[in-house]
Amino acid sequence: MRRTQRDTEESVRKIRRRALLMGGAMAGFVAVLGARMRYLQVDQAEEFRLLAEENRINIRLIPPARGLIQDRNGKLIAGNEQNYRVVITREDAGDVELVLNRLAAIVPLTPEEIDRTLKEVERRSPFVPITVADRLSWDNFSKIAINAPSLPGVTPEVGLSRSYPLDTDFAHIVGYVGPVSERDLEGLENPDPVLQIPKFQIGKIGVERWTEDSLRGRAGQKRIEVNHVGRVMRELERQEGVPGSDIRLTIDAQMQNFAQVRLGEESAAAVAIDVETGDILAIASSPSFDPNLFVRGISQTDYAGLTGNDHRPLANKSVQGAYPPGSTFKMITALAALEAGVITPQTGVYCPGHYEVGTRRFHCWKRGGHGTVSLNSALAESCDVYFYDIAQRVGIDKIAEMGRVFGLGQRHDLPMSAITEGVMPDKAWKQQRYGQEWRIGDTINASIGQGFTLASPIQLATMAARLASGTAVLPRLVRPFGGFGPDEPVPAQLGLSAEALQIVRQGMYEVSNHERGTAYGSRIADETKVMAGKTGSSQVFSITAAERAAGVRSQDELPWNRRDHALFVAFAPFDTPRYAVTVVVEHGGGGSTAAAPIARDIMLFAQHGGLPPEDAYPAAQRGRVREDLALLSERILPPDGMTPTAVSRT
Repeated sequence: MRRTQRDTEESVRKIRRRALLMGGAMAGFVAVLGARMRYLQVDQAEEFRLLAEENRINIRLIPPARGLIQDRNGKLIAGNEQNYRVVITREDAGDVELVLNRLAAIVPLTPEEIDRTLKEVERRSPFVPITVADRLSWDNFSKIAINAPSLPGVTPEVGLSRSYPLDTDFAHIVGYVGPVSERDLEGLENPDPVLQIPKFQIGKIGVERWTEDSLRGRAGQKRIEVNHVGRVMRELERQEGVPGSDIRLTIDAQMQNFAQVRLGEESAAAVAIDVETGDILAIASSPSFDPNLFVRGISQTDYAGLTGNDHRPLANKSVQGAYPPGSTFKMITALAALEAGVITPQTGVYCPGHYEVGTRRFHCWKRGGHGTVSLNSALAESCDVYFYDIAQRVGIDKIAEMGRVFGLGQRHDLPMSAITEGVMPDKAWKQQRYGQEWRIGDTINASIGQGFTLASPIQLATMAARLASGTAVLPRLVRPFGGFGPDEPVPAQLGLSAEALQIVRQGMYEVSNHERGTAYGSRIADETKVMAGKTGSSQVFSITAAERAAGVRSQDELPWNRRDHALFVAFAPFDTPRYAVTVVVEHGGGGSTAAAPIARDIMLFAQHGGLPPEDAYPAAQRGRVREDLALLSERILPPDGMTPTAVSRT
């Protein structure tokens, strides 16, 4: 059938409409495709460029430089030294074991070190660098750098490692650093990423641990370009971290060194405090150890030598040791009685050499007795019976309350590890601790610092400082930020009568300066620097009847670990007190013979700012003192801080 003109025109219109629709659809599709291409190529160009670069760019953390620790005068106590090390990154190395074996052919690596590294690699993320070896020599470090093309994933690095130039002098104060352990990470909600770096070191004990957040600083980062096998090609960008803050202690390094040397090989502790500010000038524990051994990785032999030593070199006796204070506690009993009004300075007590309570007899250290004594002479001659008697009058609760006024039975807030609280017992304490009633015999024992009473050397030094100043001075080890200044808080008054304090101070003066005083042999001859003190001996074991029958009569005849502890507390100068010193010698026997001479030397060193002159000692002692000072001068740190040739210091 022949199409009409009208049909032809209608057909053309349909074709045109379809063409327009299809053309519009195609144009719309091209427009959408173009917009998408623009979005991907222009708007999202930076994101895709970074995604592509992740195949060749790594971001690595840069450990921050650890803050320095200095003494009060700026002398370096803990610093950082350059350390050459080599690390391996699993994602860049490929076959880690093969690469480690190649590395072992270049530098010394034991099978144990290789095995340890392989285990560490498996534990960590593939992109985390694992330290294979550190403290490399320059020669070995250079060999690794030269052979870098055959060691994919291996990178030689130069870092910092902790060092302690004054080693044993500050081991118990500063402590040491060590690698981060799983235990260190426990309890941290958002641990610092830098802690995940294998072998990154943090403080483990002492000031290093308790000021870790300040000393650590913040990590930096670097962007490095690597090739297809993971070899570092170049560093693209570096953002340095923030170094840790420096810490300045109140310790005087010269005085600390002298105290440590003066204690010698004794199992002992010594503390020296500024009575006005509470600054700890020296806090020594003997014997000590070298903290550098722990930083570098202590050997089993060295560690066994420390843990097997019966003098316990790893223990900080100055704050961890809890000892019966013995007769150094008698000032507390005296003050409690004076403040309660149950005695006066003239109150006399007859001492026949013992004190009877019911059927039990408590002995005085002087078996023949002291006769009738007043408070002054009782302190000077350390008569036990006098304090047995007045303790019964005042009662244990008032004695314990007075002990707490002087810082006993309280844990001092210092950045040191395992600080003991000690024990300042009273009736409630015994009931709570043992479920028993307090007895008269308990009061008698407590009156002379025996029985349940325990105190650390730092507590006894604080007690002596408060006795000297009349204020509630607190010991401190770290200087306030910004240094010392007029804005420092002034210690509060103790709230005791000035008369009572002066009476007890006078008794302590007699201890050291009256010919019948128990520490008269350790007096200071220079009248401008005279010392007031108190001796003490705390019983560890009693001499048994069998031992007496066998002829054992004195402490010297007992085995070392059964002898009494020797104690001495003091302050000086007497008229204007500035320093308080405490010395405890474990199993030293008598405080007058073992502890007082050490305390005198430390006190004189503090007052003279160095080794004292011979004329500071009594004339009859100067020949011996001359030899002792000469020996000490060879062993102590010189004033300029240089190490004497006779002493090896790492």
